[in-house]
Parts: sequence; structure tokens; C-alpha cells
Amino acid sequence: MRKSFKYRIKPTKKQATQLQGTLNECRWLYNHLLEQRKTAWEERHEGLTLYGQEKTFTLLKTERPSLETVYSQVLQNAAVRIDLAFKAFFRRVKAGETPGYPRFRGFDRYDSFTYPQPGFGWKLEGNTLKLSKIGKVRIVLHRPIEGTPKTCTIKRSSTGKWFVCFSCEVEVAPLPASSETVGIDVGLISFATFSTSEAIPVPKFFRKDEKDLARKQRKLSKAENVTPERKKARKVVSKIHERIANRRRDFAHQQSRKIVNRFGTICIEDLEVNRMLHNHCLAKSISDAAWSQFAQFIEYKAVYAGTRKVVRINPAYTSQDCSSCGHRQKMPLSNRIYTCPCCGLEIDRDHNAALNILRLGLQTIGGNP
Repeated sequence: MRKSFKYRIKPTKKQATQLQGTLNECRWLYNHLLEQRKTAWEERHEGLTLYGQEKTFTLLKTERPSLETVYSQVLQNAAVRIDLAFKAFFRRVKAGETPGYPRFRGFDRYDSFTYPQPGFGWKLEGNTLKLSKIGKVRIVLHRPIEGTPKTCTIKRSSTGKWFVCFSCEVEVAPLPASSETVGIDVGLISFATFSTSEAIPVPKFFRKDEKDLARKQRKLSKAENVTPERKKARKVVSKIHERIANRRRDFAHQQSRKIVNRFGTICIEDLEVNRMLHNHCLAKSISDAAWSQFAQFIEYKAVYAGTRKVVRINPAYTSQDCSSCGHRQKMPLSNRIYTCPCCGLEIDRDHNAALNILRLGLQTIGGNP
């Protein structure tokens, strides 16, 4: 299976300029290839292919000599990205979904480039990453790389920091088998409630920094466009967003690791978070909770563990059904206690939902509810 390892790199001032120059050339090439495909279809109803566009690179380098400063396979990867974008576009069209035609990328919308082959264009030597056309860059190896590296992606954060992400082929590392099962109901009062009656409090990372962020955003809005003051204020706002995202990601990693280490079968809701964000009263809290990220981390850690199973179930009526007798009744969000008029059960609504999630999950895999 594939696993990613992300590290901070600390280029010199000259190397940072070279990295940004490579990123600029890749972005230009991406937009140029997109324009080629768009024009070819609008004027000649001709669909361009990946290999057809790659053949034009030799001519492009004579017209734009700065492309010579970029390693050839990095340029080829930009063409691959365009090809994948169009394949995804046609797949969505065929499936009847909202297509979303590939878009041109501005400075902030193209933030990475990839060396697709290990040993060709890049090489890791101790605490140094050797990149073709750029040189040796210092890397902060805070943990060892596992498995066999396959690709190397250089990424620029919104605050100007540089990172490298290695995609590696690794062997599954099985955890000891566990017979424990759990149903997990995510919410806004408790971040997650288990069928074991345990609960994880809501961290509210965005809410804690909301006032500070609002002050910095007001300062940004008052700064004039294309001035050093606006650039500085924008970086301050980006740093706050980055800090919030880092804390939220770290929290999701820690909690998902505890769950995967403990439980053998994990039943979670298959939520359509994007639709839930249409509720303007709850959208901010739902985004801050990042339920999709939490579920994604549980799933990939379970796959890597080998002996764990994750079951996604339809969340419909899990809060309305009695976990004891199955009676269904309406449950407004303000009602935090589920009281069943049939069997007399009184239970926290989130705990009741978690029990229903566990029951449905076990039924799905043929276990004992």
C-alpha cells in the first residue's frame, strides 16, 4: 500500500527563489496546456492527448527558455495533472454529476511540483535532499522513511514554508487482533460519542482563534492592494489559518490512532458533509469539527493496521430510532435526551445514535448486533 511522509525543508534564500521559479514555470505550463486543449476543442472539435502535448515541449523550450531551468520529468508531471483533470471532468459528465471544467491556476492555486521517479531528479542523502536543477536542500527528518519511495513532491504552504512529501510503497504493519467493536456518532456537543458511552469533547479550534482572526482580517481589508503592508497582513492571516488547521489535523490524528489501536471493528456514519454545510446556522461549527478528515484518518489507519475493519453506514434515522426497541420518533436538535414512550428507555441522544450505528454496522458485515 502507499503511505505518505511529509517533512519540512529549509532552503537557502537562493534555493527558495529557485523553488518558486520552478513552481512558476510549472504553473505557466499547466495553464498553457489547458489553453491548448480548450482552444483545440472550441475551434476544431479536437481532443488533445497527454502524449501529443508532451511532444510540443521541445518547441516550447525554444519559445520560453526559462522552461530549461526545470527538470524534464517535473514538466511532464504538469502535463499529467492536466490529463487527470480532464479525465475526472469527463467521468463526472458521464456520471451526470456537476462537471466542473478544469480551471486556470493563479499564483495561490498552484503550490506543488512532483519528481515522479526515485533516483531520477531527486535523491535523499542523510539530512539533505538533492533536487535536480536546484541543488542540495536541508531537510528536517523528524521520523524515518518507511518502505520504498516512489515519488517526491515539493509543496509551498500559504505562509511561504516549504515541505517535501514522499509517497512510499510500504508493507502492512498488522496490529494485534481485537474483538472490541464500536459505533461512533459525531456531533457538535461532543466531537464523537462511542457506543461504549465514552465521548470526546469538541476542541473548537476555530472558535478559540476567531476573535484574533477577525482583528487581523479587518487590518487586511483596510490595507491597500499591491502594497507591502497588505502582503504582510495577508501572511499574518494565513499563519492563523495554518495554525488552526495544524491543531485540527493533529487532534484528528491522535484520536483516530487511539480508536484504531483499541477497536477491531469500527462503525461510522457515511455523512454528506457538503450538504450539511448548507445550514448556515451550523456551517461554521461543522467545518470546524472536520468530521470528514477524522473519518478519513480512521479508514487509512485501519487499512495500514491490517486487522481492523471500518464500516460506513447510512446515518438516516440513527438519532430517531430507539436503540432498545426500534421505536422511531422525531428528535429536534434541542432535545439531548432520548426518551422512548414504548420501552421507557432514557439515554443521551448521541449515545443512542452510536448504539444504532454499531447495530447497523454489524448487520452489514454479518456480525451479531
